[in-house]
Amino acid sequence: MDKSKPLNKKTFLYLLLASFFITNALIAEFGGVKMFSVEKLLGISPLQLNLFAVITDLNLSVGVLIWPIVFVFSDIINEYFGKKGVQRISFITAGMIAYSFLIILMWTDMPPADFWLKLNGLDSMGRPFDINFAYTTIFRMGLGIIVGSLTAFLVSQLVDAYVFHYFKKLTGHKFLWLRSTGSTVVSQFIDSFLILFVAFYFLGNWSIEQVFKVGLIQYTYKVLLAIVLTPVIYIVHALIDAYLGKESSEIIIEDADKNWEK
Repeated sequence: MDKSKPLNKKTFLYLLLASFFITNALIAEFGGVKMFSVEKLLGISPLQLNLFAVITDLNLSVGVLIWPIVFVFSDIINEYFGKKGVQRISFITAGMIAYSFLIILMWTDMPPADFWLKLNGLDSMGRPFDINFAYTTIFRMGLGIIVGSLTAFLVSQLVDAYVFHYFKKLTGHKFLWLRSTGSTVVSQFIDSFLILFVAFYFLGNWSIEQVFKVGLIQYTYKVLLAIVLTPVIYIVHALIDAYLGKESSEIIIEDADKNWEK
């Protein structure tokens, strides 16, 4: 048996999972400044839901739609690479997000070319349109939430990792669905409200009631999607086991468990 193969496959697996993790996190960060109405998307009237005595509609950040995917990959990384694997990719991702926003900040300060302004000077209805203002406004909205976003991301990621391991200590290698969904339920509660509180209440102009309304809807969505995505966890787990080989997969998972004790 070529003993180098499991190591090479393990390295490639980590790179692949990390790439999906970082890509989805970046997309969610940059696109997440837009709030959308689920009712308008479905063509229905505002639902005016009564959630814990708070009347609210289904308004979500578009970034929330794919954010649960980040936590799916986080749980998979936790399963095969343990605490160090999750912490490493979490800090790298936070660094890449901060770096990306700094580059965007520099770009928004650059003077626009006259021909670009002229070519894009009208909207689809023929009305005057300032594309540089739109570009700057949209991207700087993202810059405005960087503190809250990175804070919520790092805190929720580390909490997710520890809760995942806590459930794993209780159940061993059984009940993957419990540690995956359980860790998401806890960590996403922190993520859903912390980012809104810091970015839009503490550093923005939202009321605490608005933070609670949007946070509650987003948290509910994330929990429901985490439950729906449970079969995906098992599918990805099976694909990885098939890729690594059952014996190598078990060895890697055992090593991941051991690094939690270090």
